Amino acid sequence: MKKDIHPKYHTVKVIMTDGEEYETRSTWGKEGDVIRLEIDPKTHPAWTGVHRLVDSGGQLAKFNKRFNVNFDS
Repeated sequence: MKKDIHPKYHTVKVIMTDGEEYETRSTWGKEGDVIRLEIDPKTHPAWTGVHRLVDSGGQLAKFNKRFNVNFDS
């Protein structure tokens, strides 16, 4: 391998949506940084089988207003 071209691999703390914490190794951030997840395997529809609509930047609300759609029922 070539020297000094690969990112540093270090320990970071991951905090799940329910507050559970664990340490893992990553190239993200720097040693000791914390990653707070907004969506994880405990809340993501791909793993839970429960479909939720997440409004990112108001796009869902804009769509609902434009087409008079209500997904909450």
